Amino acid sequence: MTDRAVVLVSGGLDSATCLAIARARGYDCFALSFDYGQRSVSELAAAKRVVESQGSIEHRIVSLGLDALGGSALTDKNLAVPEDGTEGIPVTYVPARNTVFLAYALAWAEVIDASAIYIGVNALDYSGYPDCRPAYIDAFQNMMNLATKKAVEGGTIVLHAPLVEKSKADIIKAGMELGVDYGLTVSCYQADEVGNACGLCDSCRLRKQGFADAQLHDPTRYR
Repeated sequence: MTDRAVVLVSGGLDSATCLAIARARGYDCFALSFDYGQRSVSELAAAKRVVESQGSIEHRIVSLGLDALGGSALTDKNLAVPEDGTEGIPVTYVPARNTVFLAYALAWAEVIDASAIYIGVNALDYSGYPDCRPAYIDAFQNMMNLATKKAVEGGTIVLHAPLVEKSKADIIKAGMELGVDYGLTVSCYQADEVGNACGLCDSCRLRKQGFADAQLHDPTRYR
């Protein structure tokens, strides 16, 4: 049986590349997305487009109520998304988001007997989020080794973060080589209902710079 992987797919550039990498490595991919009360719901439509374009065995969208907790400009519309560079960890950081997402991915991996989980976090061209660092990935892997029935019984589930130390330009180049259609993706923190990007938030600026550095056409639709 082909090895299975749970791949977190947000609808953005990085996760679309991550899905393509997992597929290129020969995994049967099970895509997992979250409706967590995020400001930009158009990213879920983008996630569906990405999965349909690349293919997967199954795509599930799990509803979470992180907006009930607030604490982030992505889950609390009373907080403005910064449109200028900020110092320290920005207000767009969603507390514990990747930990919650990976916990669900780990649960599904156990249910379907997957041997891998893929997440598109990046520690170079990113906004300073603490749950996007290699040390975080290593720590979660250690927890997985302790907390799962599969690991206790001698099996393994490996957490892969293939983009964690790549520049945005290198991520884009890798995705283009694998046939990723970045025109299907939405990265903007405050995209409108049809996915048009603001062009001003951290995510938009990093994305634009990545295409410029890669010397490739940016297919993003800006409003």
